Amino acid sequence: MTRVIAEPRRREILRLIWDRELTAGEIAAHFDVTFGAVSQHLKVLRDAGLVNLRKDGRKRLYQADRQAMGPLADYLQSLWAARLDTLAALAEAAERSQK
Repeated sequence: MTRVIAEPRRREILRLIWDRELTAGEIAAHFDVTFGAVSQHLKVLRDAGLVNLRKDGRKRLYQADRQAMGPLADYLQSLWAARLDTLAALAEAAERSQK
């Protein structure tokens, strides 16, 4: 499983669909690669059991399966939280320097 998430784009896909469902097109819009490349990453994540797929009419909606990730879910969430904390600190420092 760790090999699957070693790829940075797959981790970013998981972050995007952590708390919500998105279509493959919505996910692909966040990347500078082809739709086909994103589709391949989604397949790898699905095959590893890290992503759920739900069909709604013609739409295919993807969402991270946090329960299936076990302790890995906590690790990923801590990575993203640390990035957000760093971003917030940078924004606050920039705001203070403008005063």
